[in-house]
Amino acid sequence: MSSVAVLTPESFAEHRSGLKDQDMSGCVPEDEAYIPTYLEAFPPLPEKGAPGEKTGEPASAWGGKIRPIKASVITQVFHVPLEERRYKDNSQFGEGEEAKVCLDIMQRTGAHIELSLAKDQGLSIMVTGKLESVMKARKEIVARLQTQASATVAIPKEHHRFVIGKNGEKLQDLELKTATKIAIPRPDDPSANIRITGTKEGIEKARHEILLISAEQDKRAVERVSLEKAFHPFIAGAHNRLVQELSQETGARISIPPPSLPKDEIVITGEKEAVALALSRIRAIYDDKKRKTTTISVEVKKSQHKYIIGPKGNTLQEILETTGVSVEMPPLDSGSETIILRGEPDKLGPALTQVYAKAKSVMVVEVTAPAWLHRFIIGKKGQNIGRITQQLPRVHIEFTDGEERISLEGPTEEVEQAQAQIQEIIKDLLVRMDYTEVIIDQRFHRHLIGKNGANINRIKEQYKVSVRIPQDSERSGLVRIEGDPKGVQLARRELIEMVQRMENERTKDLIVEQKFHRTIIGQKGEKIKEVRDKFPEVIINFPDPSQKSDIVQLRGPKNEVEKCGKFLQKIIADLIENSFSLSVPIFKQFHKNIIGKGGANIKKIREETNTKIDLPTENSNSEMILITGKKSYCEAARDRILAIQRELANIKETEVAIPARLHNSLIGSKGCLVRSIMEDCGGVHIHFPSEGSGSDKVTIRGPVGEVEKAKKQLLQLAEEKQVNNFTAELQAKPEYHKFLIGRGGANIRRVRDKTGARIIFPSPDDTEQELITIVGKEEAVRQAQKELECLVKNLDDVVEDNMVVDVRHHRHFVCRRGQVLRELAEEYGGVAVSFPRTGANSQRVTLKGAKDCVEAAKKRIQEIIEDLESQVSVEVAIPQRYHRAIMGPKGCRIQLITREHEVQIKFPEREDSAAGQKRNTQEKCSYDTNSQEAPPQENGEVSPEAEFVARKCDIITIAGRVEKCELAKAALLALVPITEDVEVSYELHRYIIGQKGSGIRKMMEEYEVNIWVPQPEKQLDVIKVTGLVANMERAKQGLLDRVKELQAEQADRALRSFKVTMSVDPKFHPKIIGRKGAVISQIRKDHDVSIQFPDKGDEQQDLIVILGYERNAEEASQAIRQLVAEWQEMVSQDVHLDPRTHARIIGARGKAIRKLMEEFKVDIRFPQPGSDEPDKVTVTGLPETVDNAIDHLLNLEEEYMLSVTETETLAAYMKPPSRYGGGGGAGADDGSGGPAKGFVVRDAPWNAAGNKAPDMSSAEDFPTFGTSVAPKQASAWGPKKF
Repeated sequence: MSSVAVLTPESFAEHRSGLKDQDMSGCVPEDEAYIPTYLEAFPPLPEKGAPGEKTGEPASAWGGKIRPIKASVITQVFHVPLEERRYKDNSQFGEGEEAKVCLDIMQRTGAHIELSLAKDQGLSIMVTGKLESVMKARKEIVARLQTQASATVAIPKEHHRFVIGKNGEKLQDLELKTATKIAIPRPDDPSANIRITGTKEGIEKARHEILLISAEQDKRAVERVSLEKAFHPFIAGAHNRLVQELSQETGARISIPPPSLPKDEIVITGEKEAVALALSRIRAIYDDKKRKTTTISVEVKKSQHKYIIGPKGNTLQEILETTGVSVEMPPLDSGSETIILRGEPDKLGPALTQVYAKAKSVMVVEVTAPAWLHRFIIGKKGQNIGRITQQLPRVHIEFTDGEERISLEGPTEEVEQAQAQIQEIIKDLLVRMDYTEVIIDQRFHRHLIGKNGANINRIKEQYKVSVRIPQDSERSGLVRIEGDPKGVQLARRELIEMVQRMENERTKDLIVEQKFHRTIIGQKGEKIKEVRDKFPEVIINFPDPSQKSDIVQLRGPKNEVEKCGKFLQKIIADLIENSFSLSVPIFKQFHKNIIGKGGANIKKIREETNTKIDLPTENSNSEMILITGKKSYCEAARDRILAIQRELANIKETEVAIPARLHNSLIGSKGCLVRSIMEDCGGVHIHFPSEGSGSDKVTIRGPVGEVEKAKKQLLQLAEEKQVNNFTAELQAKPEYHKFLIGRGGANIRRVRDKTGARIIFPSPDDTEQELITIVGKEEAVRQAQKELECLVKNLDDVVEDNMVVDVRHHRHFVCRRGQVLRELAEEYGGVAVSFPRTGANSQRVTLKGAKDCVEAAKKRIQEIIEDLESQVSVEVAIPQRYHRAIMGPKGCRIQLITREHEVQIKFPEREDSAAGQKRNTQEKCSYDTNSQEAPPQENGEVSPEAEFVARKCDIITIAGRVEKCELAKAALLALVPITEDVEVSYELHRYIIGQKGSGIRKMMEEYEVNIWVPQPEKQLDVIKVTGLVANMERAKQGLLDRVKELQAEQADRALRSFKVTMSVDPKFHPKIIGRKGAVISQIRKDHDVSIQFPDKGDEQQDLIVILGYERNAEEASQAIRQLVAEWQEMVSQDVHLDPRTHARIIGARGKAIRKLMEEFKVDIRFPQPGSDEPDKVTVTGLPETVDNAIDHLLNLEEEYMLSVTETETLAAYMKPPSRYGGGGGAGADDGSGGPAKGFVVRDAPWNAAGNKAPDMSSAEDFPTFGTSVAPKQASAWGPKKF
């Protein structure tokens, strides 16, 4: 191994100072500036000696005795015996696998490794580096260079986690220390054996450490005891105080399940003695209470239970604390109203008194107010109602959505005050407010609103009203206007006028191929702008390109839309005429000749034929040239291009006659068959006539030999296809074709799917318009032909007949866009029924269709007429507020009843707003006079307190046959919604509503009911469900199921809200938080808890609150206590360091000092600027780490002081001496203050005989850079070089 000489800061400082003190003393008086000699100021470098040569004392200050320096680098040496070496057959030491392994370990760990071979062939390994690097390198060396043994150690399964430690840190540390690999079985593995792999020495160390950990854990114990749940409150005590005191006295940890958890097991953990003591105390309490206590049961209304429980169960705890009686409440989702009081007999009476007092501490009152006034009573952002709740904070006010009542709950006196204030607000609002409702088709809503709400905002501001337009999801056409009576009427009139204008609009769809859309729009929309300028009242909408739609929509006044449509159709016709295109196959080598020099040829053809000609790019494999324009012009351009090709090459063109019916099968799917022939025959071009042309001629063009080959292959393929092909023809009148095809091709598709044959109808250009062709296998063709002949025969049986229908009945058949006529056509085989135009005064009705269908339709029409003539009218009285619910979205429910019972239903006009206001005022006055509330109306039935008096606006008229009218009446009454209350804890309301109301909307849509949740400030435990009887049970059950889910989640949240409060000296808080919150964040993450520190203004600055699961909170608390305990063991020690070295020790932005603190696990504090002791540095940490850190700081000080001393010495040399004297630097003090002589040394070379000192002001002796100076005579400085 090679040796290294180390220069320490101490030796360097000693020798750098030059001569010793005794050499410098006695030269000059103390008050004289010392002038050094030349050798002192400029010591010569040491002479370079031969390697290994021993020299005597050094001739200059650079030599001297070398002392070792203290450093953070450590060295470890260990041996591997021959029998344990993994690699023993190396031919030459220092080569092979051992060397490679060492190099790899050095690169991975950063440590330096040296190997040496002993006489007994054992391996000596020296590892040098930082402690962490050395430990990692040692572990890898043992694993890779030394043979491994293994052993097992058995400890109880429950002790394994203590061997692993927090986040596995303890296990990793143990593996590093012992250089072993420790495998611990998984939790689901029943084995308790831990396997240790490594060297024999390492295995013994690891085994010893593991057994120590297990022995330490054997001292702890866990006890589980099952006691009746009813006695848990007595063991826990009021507010859990008793169990906390018991834990503190015994030192054991006691876990009692919360009331919401149906478990009776109490868990006690801790030292064995402490657990035994706690267990005996708990059993004593249990036995005592079980012997002395008795129970009584009382019935209390379910709605009053919440007042007995109190917020978070505080009231129950207060009763337990004051009387020693436990109150057992039934679950919230239970229908039971029985409350059980458990305690000593003499204390049950006072407890029962408290229970009844709490239950009756609140009263409930209802105030009647029109539902539309509710939001005005509440006020903007709750201002009005907020004033009342601020004055009377214990009053809970609840508004029932859609109902004319307001509920007040709270202490009697305060409720009466709130009732009076709300009634005053209602009276004022009824005098100065009004509302109206108007039904407007939902398709006009977005136009009423306008872009960004422009239209509706203008109406609101102009008339000082509020306009509510329902959301699209509500599928309602009811628009509500509220505000000043005059403004309401004006706004209503303007909205109706806007709707009338929109109803006069017409929408027309033009079918325009998408490829023409960009051409019609033009570059930057120039062309379409011209069209829009010409027809400014028409809105033209093109579909989005991504939709791939051909429909262009026109909307506007009827006449303008027609004119614009014709104009656009003319433009489209021109585009279609000029957009004919055909492709011409031209061999690739001739494309350049088609183009011509400088594009002359192609340009000439384009201009003369007025076409657009596109050639493929040079790097494209395509040979097709595309010609676009009018058909005749395109064909002329094609002929000229083909002529050029014929002139340039020996090209042959031939025609082959192949029946047109075989063309598609020869072309193949996407042209695959014909393409294979063209590729096989040297790139010939095969051109089939366009589909529908009827031509049998197929053109083949190309080199002579290849054309014949392609012709032969094509005819052979056609022969094969013809064998499997059979064709039949069928005659049918052209007017029958669309009936045979069916709507959307439904009829003909059915025949094709059934038989597998292909059916071809003639195109408009065909001469034989009656000829239908069927192609396929013979059997399939015969079957399809038979099916079509049957359809044609039925169509030949069409007859036309007339009947007389009284004019007064015509409207019934043609109303609702001819709905009755459509139903007749669907029911009776598509028979066409035509009624005379309105105003024609004709009774003749025409029927056309198959004979049987026409007869059946006539019979049905006659039955309808008889029904109309025998119609009666039945009135049913249903309060107007339910009419919207009965109609359903877009009137769907009424339409269903009219279809099923064949009746007509007419709803009344809405009540006049002024009359309604007057009636409401009269009702209000009558109720005030009698000092009674208005009898509420619920579930669509009249309250027993007052009879329901039908008004005109409540009467719905049903017209039809008597028996059917009665059935329809019953169906209408069944649609009247009912309202039921569902008991749901107030705390769950916000979770049922969901984020932005998503949860409650989903339930309302799923169960088709309306769910009303009271305002949060009312804190009611009731949710109202309104809907049809059929939907009500399902909705209630769904709501209760949701409540159960939320209660389960709430129980989990309760478990997570376990609170641990611990007192920690505030001076440790910053350390617990850590740099940028690193320490506290890690604790929160490891234990899944919330940790809160006191605010600056809090009285108790030492309290830290931990929230989470009980076990996690306790573990987090223990982790913080462990940290604090470690810090309490820490010591602070002062070390005096020269202030001039502080900046370098701290480093740039504190980087160096942070690294040092992390390395030694200490805290280092430097003095503040202006401190009384500027050299005092405080080091805080564990005693051993503090000593190591101080040693390191002192080493750094010595090292940095060398640089500081050197810098200051050099600065002193550069300053003028304090006294100026004569030659030699030892003149007298004449006080003349002569000029400074600069840097002066004694015994300089230039002072020798014959030498002259250099002139510092001379450019020759001290030239500037870049200046050329003639060389002078040589001096002691040697020759000058430039």
